[in-house]
Amino acid sequence: MSLTALAERIDARTPAHRDRAIDGLRALALLAVPTGHWLLGGFRLDGDGALHNASPLSTFGGLAPVSWVLQMLGIFFLVGGYASVLSYHRRKSTTGAWLRGRVARLGRPVLGVTAVWAAMIPVLSTLGVPGDTLRTGSTLVIQPLWFVGVYTVVTALTPYCVEAARKMGGWAAVPLLGSVAVVDFLRYGPFADAMPSWLSVLNILPGWLFAYQLGVSWGEGRIGRRGARLLLIGGTVLFAALLLAFHYPASMVGVLGEARTNSHPPSLLVLALAAAQSGAAILLRDRIGRLLRKPLLWAPVVVINLSAMTILCWHQTAMLAAAVPASFAGAVPGLTTGPDTVGWVLARMAWMPVFAGLLVLIARYARRFEAPWQTGTRAANARRAVAGLLATGFAVYALGLA
Repeated sequence: MSLTALAERIDARTPAHRDRAIDGLRALALLAVPTGHWLLGGFRLDGDGALHNASPLSTFGGLAPVSWVLQMLGIFFLVGGYASVLSYHRRKSTTGAWLRGRVARLGRPVLGVTAVWAAMIPVLSTLGVPGDTLRTGSTLVIQPLWFVGVYTVVTALTPYCVEAARKMGGWAAVPLLGSVAVVDFLRYGPFADAMPSWLSVLNILPGWLFAYQLGVSWGEGRIGRRGARLLLIGGTVLFAALLLAFHYPASMVGVLGEARTNSHPPSLLVLALAAAQSGAAILLRDRIGRLLRKPLLWAPVVVINLSAMTILCWHQTAMLAAAVPASFAGAVPGLTTGPDTVGWVLARMAWMPVFAGLLVLIARYARRFEAPWQTGTRAANARRAVAGLLATGFAVYALGLA
């Protein structure tokens, strides 16, 4: 079957009520995650042949605007809030059952990748992979999974977000913005030296709930084009002010050696970017929907959405599948050489299709973790128990390295 015929078949099977723009925005945000990690993350090879994390942003500060484009978690949470409120209203059971179903869909792929890595570590060690490489790989694999925990919490808050949206409309997200602003003032302002180091943790929930609440308000029909323009303009002005007047770090991702970071946990700059992105997304929704009426554009969006958690959970493994074998060969440009030259940037871009191909190959087998598991039989229960034990062991191992 030709690609055109396959695309037309997928298009014909899409329900008429499907909101293609929302799926398109989700796919765009999903693709930004591996693209950002593959492009802005690198390795250094030490004298013992072990891989250690490194970032081109440490050398090329001018690449920081690339991180503004690739940091699209604001869009992801916006779309997540929009989709969740629609699903919440269509639920045919209790709120608790609805929430358990959504958590299960998030948890199965996470359990799968962590269980597989727990089994792989002793095998790779036996094959001669250095311990430092295994620690680097484990850290990279576990890092994106924080998203699942945060997303689970904000999803659980959906009923409260709906109530807030009905009472306050789009303004329901403003207290969350204010909360993050207060914490940022305390940790970066004149009293910063007197503040406890854990203070930044207070930004995790309101920082990521901000865009989710915007999505819920949008799904409730409480944010229109006027509100979207306000978000776009206000977010852009705030973003520029924080960079130019308040000297926030320009990079939206953490940079080794930098004392401050915007994303872990989110700073006010992340919320400003999320506001601008959300406004743009709402304004472009109809145009995106019309564009995705074309089967050849719609088909990849469907595939990406069906593999959402697989992409999130396994993209770092795809990069490591190339880098770890290359480490035995020594200095391989774009893989094991330090990301501190223009040549590395060009070489890494050439490696990107290889990472994508490896991810597609891995996804052929890993997508089974997204499907509902069999229950009730003794063998199925035993498999789940073993997977749970392996996943717990890997989590303890990886988090102990952080």
